[in-house]
Order: sequence, then structure tokens, then C-alpha cells
Amino acid sequence: MSLWDRLMGEFVDVIEWTADDGRTMVWRFERHGNEIKYGAKLTVRESQAAVFVNEGRIADVFEPGMYMLETNNLPLLSTLQHWDHGFQSPFKAEVYFLSLKRFVNLKWGTKNPIMLRDSEFGPVRLRAFGTYAVRIADPAKFMTEIVGTEAHFEVGEIADNLRDLIVSRFANALAEANVPALDLARNYDDIGEFLRRRIDPQMREDYGLELTQLLIENVSFPPEVEKALDKRTEMGVIGDLDRYKHYEAARALGAAAENPGGAAGAGMGIVLGGALGQGAGSILNTPAPAPGGAPGAGAPPPLPGAGKPAGKLWHVALNGSPAGPYDEQQVRDSIASGGLPADALIWSPGMSEWRPAHEALNLGGSAASSAPPPLPKG
Repeated sequence: MSLWDRLMGEFVDVIEWTADDGRTMVWRFERHGNEIKYGAKLTVRESQAAVFVNEGRIADVFEPGMYMLETNNLPLLSTLQHWDHGFQSPFKAEVYFLSLKRFVNLKWGTKNPIMLRDSEFGPVRLRAFGTYAVRIADPAKFMTEIVGTEAHFEVGEIADNLRDLIVSRFANALAEANVPALDLARNYDDIGEFLRRRIDPQMREDYGLELTQLLIENVSFPPEVEKALDKRTEMGVIGDLDRYKHYEAARALGAAAENPGGAAGAGMGIVLGGALGQGAGSILNTPAPAPGGAPGAGAPPPLPGAGKPAGKLWHVALNGSPAGPYDEQQVRDSIASGGLPADALIWSPGMSEWRPAHEALNLGGSAASSAPPPLPKG
């Protein structure tokens, strides 16, 4: 460096901040040991503020504009330096530039579920996340309370503290809003604004920051509760439960007809057993043989060449009328599943009368009559 450069660099002529990376909130003008020249020009751009610090104490704060650094423009610094009658010599002071623009798209979210009491579900655990935006509202307080002597301060250094503050107030805001859990989605904007108004005064008081926006993007239940809600939704889609039973019973009977002795037939038996005692005769809507062996009204004759199912066949008493026949495995599976009571009346060719299932399944018999006898009266 030449002698002329050293002499010209003795005093700072222009003080400004032009580089802004979008994350920096505070930047200190580096003097490198140089003094500020009396009459130097200070340029503060829109969305900026400049703070002069003298010996660790905040002196003057400048809003956007261009200033000639003289006694009348530095009233507090002049008082601190005892410049009662003005000065013409260089002076030393640290200059900090603060970005007053909004810092947006900052993330917040609950680390752990929040326990709340809901009017519909009772105690529930909720998670939530969203975004928020802040800007410096009080440069002097922000410098005093947050920045201190740091030469370069980014928004990420305070984001965690702000996030924790938002989350800590979120549960209280939801409780005061008194919105049912299922109605939260349509009230995100109102709850977010309510929460912003609650937190903003504290941010101003503690940090010198303004909370300009708070958005709730999602409030979710634990996976177990979401599965239960999905089931509840399925029930709503099904609508008429009686028609749904008809549909399920028809599907089971179709599968059993295709494979009477296989797993599908067993599944039909379970459906049959589950329907017993709940109007299964009307649900299955299956023509049953009349007592004494006479075919039921409208019952189709066997298909030509159709083979008979293997094993013993049983008729089951449903709502005072015989239904069937069903193979023994189907009846046993229904009893095992708890759908068919063990004392339900059943009959098979070769038996003289209807017997409780738990007794009849242990009896043998040869084919004697293909139609069941009349059910016991009473």
C-alpha cells in the first residue's frame, strides 16, 4: 500500500451497507482500526437502520436516508463524548446496520404431541407445524437484548428461540379458541391470526421483533387415531348398514357356491354365523326347504349333472325357519368363531329330530330323509 493510500485510509469517508444475502439481520461496519472522519457520509437504504455504538453503549439510531456526520446529527454521541461546542476532529464509534425487511418462510412445529381436551373425542394428542415471518421493530432493543457485540448476526441464530415461543403458546391458543379437532382445518387462518396477536406483544417486549405473520399448515392426530377416523369415514361412505350386510352376504354365498369345501365355504360359514340372531334369514334372502322335505317356494331344481358336496350336510334353524344345507365344516367354523351359538338347532339327513349343535355334531347317522322334520314348537 502506498503512502497516499494509507493517508487516505486514515479516515472513513462513506459508511454504507450494500451486500444483503437475505439471511443477515445485523452487520457491523468494519473500520479496521480507522477512525470516522468528521463530516463523513452515512447512507442508510430503505429497509435498513444504522446504530452507532460508543464504548459499548448505544448512541444514535438512523432511519433510511443520507446523513452528514456532524454534531447536530449525532446528539447522543456528542453528549457521550462531551462535545458541548461541536468538534472537527475524527472520532471512534462502531456502526451496525440492521435489516428491517421481513424474514419470511421461517419454520415452526411441535417436537412432541400436545395433549388437549376435545369436545367430541375427549383427550387427544395433536401435532402441528407451519411458517411465520418476523422483522426488526425496535433496532436499539434488538441490539441490546439479542445481538450484543456480534459483528454478523443471521436469522437462523434466533429462529429456534422464536419457534419454541410459538409452540409454547400454541396449546393455549387452541384451548382458548375452543374449536373441535375435526373443524381445525377450516379454521387455520383464524387460529393463526389469533395466535399471532397473542405472541406479537411478547416478541416486541423481549426481542424488539414484530411477528408479522403466522401460518398453520397442518394439525394432525396420532396414527392410531387417524386409522380410527378412517374407519369412521368408511362407515359414513357405506351408509345403509342393512344394505351393506346384504351385499357382504351375497358375496360370501357366491364364494361358497364356487368352492363349497374350501376356504371360501368356511368364510361363508363365518359370515352366516355372525349374522345369526341379527335377522340373518332376511339378510341372506336364501329360499329354505320347507319342513317335511317339500322344496321351498321358488327354489330352483338342481342343475343337470351337478355333483353333491362331499361330507354330511346340515340345516340350521334361522328365525324359526330352516336354512341350508351347509356342510359340516362351515357349521363348525361358525361355532368356533362365536357367530353360531353352540345350542342352535341343526338337522342332517338320518336324524329323527332337530338337535342342539353341540350334541348333533357328535352323532353319526345314515341318510334316511333329505328334508328336515318340523322345528319344535315354542
